Amino acid sequence: MEHRLVGPGPYRATKLWNETVELFRTRMPLRKHRCRFKSYECCFTAAEAVDWLHELLRHSQNFGPEVTRKQTVQLLKKFLKNHVIEDIKGKWGQEDFEDNRHLYRFPPSSPLKPYPKKPPYQRGVIKFPEWNDSPPGTLQENIPVRPVVMNSEVWFKRHSIAIGEVPACRLVHRRQLTEAHVEEIWKSMTLSYLQKILGLDSLEEVLDFKLINSKFIIHNVYSVSKQGVVILDDKSKELPHWVLSAMKCLANWPNCSDLKQPMYLGFEKDVFKTIADYYSHLKEPLLTFHLFDAFVSVLGLLQKEKVAVEAFQICCLLLPPENRRKLQLLMRMMARICLNKEMPPLCDGFGTRTLMVQTFSHCILCSKDEVDLDELLAARLVTFLMDNYQEILKVPLALQTSIEERVAHLRRVQIKYPGADMDITLSAPSFCRQISPEEFEYQTTYGSQEPLAALLEEVITDTKLSSKDKKKKLKQFQKSYPEVYQERFPTPESEALLFSEKPKPKPQLFTWVLKNPFQPFQRTRSFRM
Repeated sequence: MEHRLVGPGPYRATKLWNETVELFRTRMPLRKHRCRFKSYECCFTAAEAVDWLHELLRHSQNFGPEVTRKQTVQLLKKFLKNHVIEDIKGKWGQEDFEDNRHLYRFPPSSPLKPYPKKPPYQRGVIKFPEWNDSPPGTLQENIPVRPVVMNSEVWFKRHSIAIGEVPACRLVHRRQLTEAHVEEIWKSMTLSYLQKILGLDSLEEVLDFKLINSKFIIHNVYSVSKQGVVILDDKSKELPHWVLSAMKCLANWPNCSDLKQPMYLGFEKDVFKTIADYYSHLKEPLLTFHLFDAFVSVLGLLQKEKVAVEAFQICCLLLPPENRRKLQLLMRMMARICLNKEMPPLCDGFGTRTLMVQTFSHCILCSKDEVDLDELLAARLVTFLMDNYQEILKVPLALQTSIEERVAHLRRVQIKYPGADMDITLSAPSFCRQISPEEFEYQTTYGSQEPLAALLEEVITDTKLSSKDKKKKLKQFQKSYPEVYQERFPTPESEALLFSEKPKPKPQLFTWVLKNPFQPFQRTRSFRM
């Protein structure tokens, strides 16, 4: 018995229904049975159908070993109601199937469920709102720009080492993003991430874009407690105090040495029944009706656990904040109860884990029509949630960082270089107008040389620079841009005129300094006798 894996995509629940029906009709063993002294060919008992179908579902990659016999009986009841099977007398249409020796058979024809017809869609990823999307009545040419002028001091400070050509640039001032623009960015990028993870051409057949509220996404990301639980602005949507107290009681069930433990027998069962009754009377499942197909589609990724967790993270961001908070508190309670070895049995017929799945799966996920395999799919999803709820109910950090960087990018004043991409990580249209090939060649040749020539003249005429500093900067400029320098100083003589040598001063006469200067003439005695 092989049940192929149905991957993510639209109408996954319907595909699983049709494939299960086909396998059941083609491979269920049929034989001769006797009932009330009469023989019937090609039929089977209810118990035989439960045994065979239960084994098929447990070994299926789409449902898993968590499927119980009771869930299999529920599915066979739907088979009887939808005329997949009929009793030996040809009766069908009611869910009165029981796990007994009653005889059933297949009708001559068992039509499969048709796929819903929706209008065709355009294949392609979701378009991100761009910061350059002009309001109605505005033109692209009216966007204010301011050219950047760099003097010699700024240029040499930034380019003390020759690093290549300095292109002309300008500042592009962006129009201010409104709150509606930011919300649309969050919505479009979140859905685009989900579409990429699921590997679908479009999400239009998986969920309705009109029902996705961008305010819910932003609230679920930022309005959280230290434990990661959503904080509601409207306190009237909180869980009732008595339900929250009951959930805390079971989640933090005391051990036997605690004196606060209730004394009467069966107290924990009454508390659990109180919680189950509240969640069973919710008007809508916690994962909502309109997101049913999205969550069921993600179930096709459970073979890749890391990818499935990431997809569930994004899907849970789409929930209303009050639903997300109730889901977080419920999953935390369920996980703690299952891990608590001191917890007394809450049901005599089931284990604690099975009881949690069967009790709360319907209030977490179910279809609005309730004709699909919603019980089996919900049990599969709740089992996965219990094992990974801490990761799934976290805010996906990669998505949050990407969107925040996108918004910051759109609010930032940009330096625009001709011919350069505006954004490396996220593609965005350029503000450059289309030009002819001749104009492009002209700009390529002279677009950068003209400002460099002007910069060279500024250095030459700068009277504040000393000759030594001026020679140093000119030598550096010559090394970086020899063509521009050669055009300005074509010959060594033209360069020498800039630094004409001053006449050398005449050397002063050297005077000897005598140690014993001449003494004044003194009259001496005559040597005459």
